[in-house]
Amino acid sequence: MFISHPLVKKDAIQSRLYQEVIVSSASKANTLVVAPTALGKTVIAVLLAAHRLLRYRGSKVLMISTTRPLVSQHARSFRGFLKVDEGEVNVFTGQTPPEKRVELWEKSRVVCATPQVMENDIISARYSLEDVSLIVFDEAHRTTGDYPYSFIAKKYMESATHPLILALTASPGGDEGRIKEVCKNLYIENIEVRTEADPDVRPYVRDTEIEWVKVDLPEEFLRIKTLLESAARERLENLKHLGLVRSASPDISKKDLLKLRGALQKEIAEEGGAGELYTGLSHVAAVINLTHAVELLETQGLETLDAYFGRLKKQGSKAAKGLIKDPKVRGAMEMTAELASSLHHPKLEALVELIKKAPKDGRVMVFTQYRDSARKIVEALEDVPGARPVRFVGQASREKDKGLTQKQQLDILDRFRAGEFNILVATSVAEEGLDIPKVDLVVFYEPIPSEIRAIQRRGRTGRHATGRVVVLMAKKTRDEGFYWSSFHKERRMRKVLEGLKEGRPAPRLDLKQKEIRDFYRDSIEVIVDSRELASSVVRELLDLGVISKPKKLDVADYILSDRVGVERKTAADFVSSIMDKRLMEQAMALKRSFSRPLLIIEGGDIYSVRNVHPNAIRGALASLLVDYGLPLVFTNDEKETAQLLAAIARREREEGREVQIRGEKFAPSLREQQEFIVAGLPKVNTVIARRLLEEFGTVEGVFTAEEEELQKVEKIGKKIAEEIRKVLTSRYGD
Repeated sequence: MFISHPLVKKDAIQSRLYQEVIVSSASKANTLVVAPTALGKTVIAVLLAAHRLLRYRGSKVLMISTTRPLVSQHARSFRGFLKVDEGEVNVFTGQTPPEKRVELWEKSRVVCATPQVMENDIISARYSLEDVSLIVFDEAHRTTGDYPYSFIAKKYMESATHPLILALTASPGGDEGRIKEVCKNLYIENIEVRTEADPDVRPYVRDTEIEWVKVDLPEEFLRIKTLLESAARERLENLKHLGLVRSASPDISKKDLLKLRGALQKEIAEEGGAGELYTGLSHVAAVINLTHAVELLETQGLETLDAYFGRLKKQGSKAAKGLIKDPKVRGAMEMTAELASSLHHPKLEALVELIKKAPKDGRVMVFTQYRDSARKIVEALEDVPGARPVRFVGQASREKDKGLTQKQQLDILDRFRAGEFNILVATSVAEEGLDIPKVDLVVFYEPIPSEIRAIQRRGRTGRHATGRVVVLMAKKTRDEGFYWSSFHKERRMRKVLEGLKEGRPAPRLDLKQKEIRDFYRDSIEVIVDSRELASSVVRELLDLGVISKPKKLDVADYILSDRVGVERKTAADFVSSIMDKRLMEQAMALKRSFSRPLLIIEGGDIYSVRNVHPNAIRGALASLLVDYGLPLVFTNDEKETAQLLAAIARREREEGREVQIRGEKFAPSLREQQEFIVAGLPKVNTVIARRLLEEFGTVEGVFTAEEEELQKVEKIGKKIAEEIRKVLTSRYGD
């Protein structure tokens, strides 16, 4: 039996009672749908979309998904199920130019988009959500913290004539507070929960067999582990002596260590850093590194650990340098390097045996946390007769490890679907929502502590037939701890959801139908550097009636009028820009380009964010104020920054000034160019550059002066003179 609806194609969607019941309920109020993977949550979205498009003729439906492949996948579903012209279902991703999105919006009935694109378009007021009668948020469990879903939902509820929200997830998490946060951020009034045990769901769920394969760590692994844990214990003893931890046991969790690090950083920022606090922070950083090393050893193996040690050696932090000098850590590094190529983790051997016994005509997915492990697994499985493995990772590149582009990812999935590959060795990128049909076996190379991710991984199998999940686990290691952590979190999640099903009040908001208002009537526009869109400043500005038009700016982060340009720096970035000498170049560019430039330093104590002498920071502040005449304003957070920017922008409009991008930077004077060139010498600021030019008359005179002559200038001693001559006379590349 098939669904019959004026906007649904004939014989396109099979009738399932639970889907129709959920659609009926979701049509009346903003609804969160929690249901196992493969129960057709996308079909629920399509059916509800058909209902809204028919009820509110001329309206639009917006489906937001977390990744580009998911967006494309959902667009195909809408085109395949609904009676709409193909050109009326459109995809909005970062690959679609903004001007094209504006054009497509007008002709679309269904738009499938990524959250980042929608957030940017709302901030920039490219089009209105007034006529959107339904927004669907896929993978709704992400709606926590600063994720764009919250912002989009808020602006939608404020502006839509007939708003309705449908949120979809297979696993909202085991924490009741997290579920309530999702519901609050998405204005949820109703929750629909379906589990595998529900009578109306049971006919459509395939059983999944779960088994565990446990292995013992080799003696060599245990010796390396002993060295690393001994090094960690020494530092924990010091932390215990400082009163920062109660126990020196190396079993301390990474979560507790990160919490302690955050508390120390906050105390240093708020009250200034005593020597003991900095010492404690250094010890905590070292223990975090050691704990991670032990985790890699226990769960991944020596090759992955060796790669991590290689990255650690390249770090310049005090904690990393101290670790490398530690004899115990050095011993662990040497032993790891010696054995990495010959001694593999026993889980790898167990996986090879598992694949040898798997049906040759089936498809397998192997999940692992780390790219290094994924590469090693593929190499090992390539030697198994009949195995055709392929590595599947995210888009980000890390050092020599290049990520996969979206096109490459989709190509691999198509070839996996076609049978060219029969084993997909994937990191977390393959956990959510990808269209991977009929996977017969899912292997967890290691258990993971997240119940959400565990559910997503298991959901890759059992879609069309009985599925099989195998969890590889090293005995008496973090593998066991991670497994039980995930197990208990998932059990708590089930209890929370069952409670909601039994009639416990779902989180509600007092929603009132808002009259449509012309929000943009009194709004003003500013120009913002496109790289600033990642901050919440632009979202706060929109709440204050300021629309941010993104452009790639050469100078300033915000242009508030023809004369006001603002550079915004966090406290950490401000100090970093002193160290890498960006600060003075940016200050000079601001002064040249705007008659009323401004530098905002946001959040935190600039004297504690890095191990930089306070006098260096004070010197930079003095130079900005005195040499450049640049006003400095300190704000506490992004919200306060937005309030200041909005106040200035509104004041500028009241005075009749319009916002505009300079056609070109103001050309510096000859004097400024000379000062800039000389100020590039070591230990030379603008003030000293002026003294040098006054002494020698020309840039050439400064550059040809001998050490003894340079020392005649105030603040140029023997050491600085030597450094200047070294820079000027050394051969390039030496």
